[in-house]
Amino acid sequence: MRRGIGPRTSLRLTPGRAIILAFGAVLAVGTGLLSLPMATQGRSATFLEALFTATSALCVTGHVVVDTPTFWSPFGQVVIMVLIQIGGFGVMSLATLLGLLVARRLGLRTRLTAVSETHTVAVGDVRRVLLGVAAITVVIEVCVALLLAARFGLAYGEPFARALWLGAFHAVSAFNNAGFALFSDNLMSFATDPWIILPICGAIILGGLGFPVIMELRRRIRFPRRWTLNTVTVVSGTLFLLVAGAVVLTVLEWSNPATLGSMDPAGRLLAGFSMSVMPRTAGFNAIDVSQMHGASWYVTDILMFIGGGPAGTAGGLKITTFAVLLFIIVAELRGDTAVNMFGKRLPRSTHREALTVALLSLALVVGSTLAIMVMSPFGLDRVLFEVISAFATVGLSTGITADLPAAAQLLLILLMFIGRLGPVLLGTALALAREKRMYELPKERPIIG
Repeated sequence: MRRGIGPRTSLRLTPGRAIILAFGAVLAVGTGLLSLPMATQGRSATFLEALFTATSALCVTGHVVVDTPTFWSPFGQVVIMVLIQIGGFGVMSLATLLGLLVARRLGLRTRLTAVSETHTVAVGDVRRVLLGVAAITVVIEVCVALLLAARFGLAYGEPFARALWLGAFHAVSAFNNAGFALFSDNLMSFATDPWIILPICGAIILGGLGFPVIMELRRRIRFPRRWTLNTVTVVSGTLFLLVAGAVVLTVLEWSNPATLGSMDPAGRLLAGFSMSVMPRTAGFNAIDVSQMHGASWYVTDILMFIGGGPAGTAGGLKITTFAVLLFIIVAELRGDTAVNMFGKRLPRSTHREALTVALLSLALVVGSTLAIMVMSPFGLDRVLFEVISAFATVGLSTGITADLPAAAQLLLILLMFIGRLGPVLLGTALALAREKRMYELPKERPIIG
């Protein structure tokens, strides 16, 4: 009897594995639906096109290998929007919420799975938080959709039904940081229109803050001193990156006739601001990314890699992880015995988690970049941009995604999947059950530097 305990324990469905399996199941359904003839306007999608698009939508990335408005039919576009909404909210979170609404009770395993995916609550708070997250999502998306629909209808002469559809699709895509658009040039035709760009940027920023931050700001926005360390870090980091990114990218592209140079000063400032918002894992582009200077690509790489806040719709390394690493460096340079961050002391387990996530992310980006450079004729700058964009679930592209070989596109699919679920979650889900070590090894310090 005792011999049978080990295998059964190691194969049990942990919360991490449940999330990965659920994402895989939804991805399979989405790929199947997009493979149907009714999902396209001309020829049927190939398996790779359907798989790539479904992964990009479910992982709220925005990378495309076909033109969304002309290739996919209204049915296909609805499938994409639904996948974006499911991916942004969380597959297991959505399933838990539906179960809550139907059965009005949650089992312990369901609660643990929802907590594992959202990273937001204790087991006893799942019901309250999921309902709050759903309410926030609906309110923000409806408000943005109505603003956009009014603009599309009044300023661009779109029929009422078409304006509502455009508003709804882009609101869902923006709040979930997906970057899919129903225009062949994405948002380039509206680069200087604040009534289109600013609502979309607002939805992107809110989605990128993360649900824990939004929920806390609802209660304590007037009392910053009572904010948690997570909220202080995300809000301050978001403001800094938005301002710094906007200033640097606007200066770099100010005289580039292929991007900002052809606009009036007000339009340049608006488009420059959007250039700083979109790399925060949103993926919309109001200017032609392929025509940006190499230095601007490099700055965008940094913004994409850092990403947004945790437990939200954004991807990337996350602002909190980057901030922890920064304060670890500051503490080491000062010779401090502890790492202090915004008036709070960080536990050593947080140090290890941040370093693990950063090194795993860096390893994935470096290895994937090398692999795609071997597979394709493109140079380092473009390939690195595509890889970071896929891993950070951004969706911005220098225009080479559709021209990459099938093997490279499959690698981008894997990067999007891993980037959405998180390297640590994926590693935990695939690893065997950990055994607690009952002893410690002798301590010895190697030479550093």
